[in-house]
Parts: sequence; structure tokens; C-alpha cells
Amino acid sequence: MKATLRGTEIYFDIAGMQLAPVGKDFIEQPVLFMLHGGPGGDHLGFKRHSLELQDVAQLVFIDHRGCGRSKKSRQSDYSLKNNIEDIEALRKHLGLKKINILGGSYGGIVAQGYAIRYPKHVEKLILSVTMPSYRGLAESKKYLSEFGNAKQMAICEHLWNGTFKDHKHIMQFFKTMDPFYSLTSRKTHKPVFAKTKTIWSHEALNEGFGGFLRHFDFVPQLKKIKCPTLVLGGQDDWICRPSQSRIIAEHIPNAQLKIFRNCGHAIAIDAHDKYIKAIKAFLKNDK
Repeated sequence: MKATLRGTEIYFDIAGMQLAPVGKDFIEQPVLFMLHGGPGGDHLGFKRHSLELQDVAQLVFIDHRGCGRSKKSRQSDYSLKNNIEDIEALRKHLGLKKINILGGSYGGIVAQGYAIRYPKHVEKLILSVTMPSYRGLAESKKYLSEFGNAKQMAICEHLWNGTFKDHKHIMQFFKTMDPFYSLTSRKTHKPVFAKTKTIWSHEALNEGFGGFLRHFDFVPQLKKIKCPTLVLGGQDDWICRPSQSRIIAEHIPNAQLKIFRNCGHAIAIDAHDKYIKAIKAFLKNDK
């Protein structure tokens, strides 16, 4: 499905029921917006590893503007500000007073920005393997310099500089970096990211890493987030170090923090059952 919002078309899809039958009665389940990573990825990863969450919520999968199946436009349109405002526009389009949000990686950055700007419209917030400011990238680069090989450090220059040429170039990046993203890939020697059906937007990825991700900083404003918040991190995550999850949890009042051991950036794959269990428990908890 596509919604015409703010001068563009945003693709979204839905799994699960908002009004679900339970025995002879019906219960209203929370609506959970699923915000993908990148920048430049799409929602398909959630459909591979997070569909079980429809047992406790109605899932709304979203492709950020210019990404996946959403409409292409100018690269300069693929900004963090626009991604945040598109979420608000879709909330209004769907007639929802409040939403729950699960943001993974870059999606977690968008989710933080949305919860800061529109705190009254967020019921619960889940921030998975993400960072609160540009300072996190320095830790990523440090980790890579300590543990990466020459080939990995070379391909990552295109990430840091925002110089990917096309979708194929990004796939070469993931083929090289897969063992860093997922410990499952490292153990099995089978690709996790390099063989996905994700439609990557190199323009959105370049706009982020070559531009706004170098200076964004939500840390001073995280205290504005008052809703129940669950922060998830991977102990061996190279790109969003667990220290970044701890910073987020320290600055959001009463946030819950879970760091999964023996996990890379792909915690939904490396610790799938624990990841699903933690999110379900958080969404079902009324306290």
C-alpha cells in the first residue's frame, strides 16, 4: 500500500489485527510502527525476523521516503527531519491517536527524533541497536580499526564518506562486512545481509553517512521522552556499540536496558527468541 504524504508516496504494509478475537471476546492490540535501518534499507528484514510480534500488536511496516518501494525523489529529500515528519503524517493518515514504535539501527534514530518531537503521540518506544548522536560513529570506526582486516576497512571508507555507487556496490559492502554484522554469519559462514531481497537506496545511505549522521545529537533532548522505553543492544555490535544503548537508557527516564550477549548488530537473528520474548513482554506489560 502507498499513502501520498507530504509531497511524496510512502509505502507501508500491515500484519496482524488491531481488534483481535480472544475466545468469545475481542481485545484492542497496540499498533506498532516498524522503522527500518540504513539509511537506505527497507522493511523486509522485519518480515523475515519479527513477524511473531503480530501475536501482541498490529504491525505497520514502513519504507522511509526514497527507500524500498516508496517513491524516489531528490537525494537531499532523504533527511532525518523528513523521515520523522513522514511518520507523523502516516500516523494522522491512519487516524491513530497514539502509536508504538520499534526502530532498529537508523530506524532507532528516527524513532528517537519522533518521540522527542511528538511525545504525546507515543505510547511505547523500542530502540534496537541504535545510537543517540554522531559520537557513536567514532566508536564504530575505533572498533573496526582494532578488529577489521584491510579489505573491510577499505570498503567501509565508502560508508564513512557516503560514496556508494549503486545497489550492487552496497551488496559488495555487506558481503565483506557480514561477519561483523552477525555472529551467526561468522559462525556458519553463510551470509545474512548480503543475500537479502532488500532494495537498497545508495542515495539515502550516502545522504545519511555523508551528511546528517555526522552532526545529529539527541542526547540533550532524550529526557523529553516520557513513555515506557525498551533499549536493546548487542554485546558485539560493531556499528552501534552497546555503550550507545547504555547512553540512551541513562538519559531516558525509567528506560529498560537489555544487552544481548554473543550478538552482533543483527540481534533479531543472533538472539532471535530472546529478542522476540523481550519485545512481547514489554508490549504486554501495562505498568
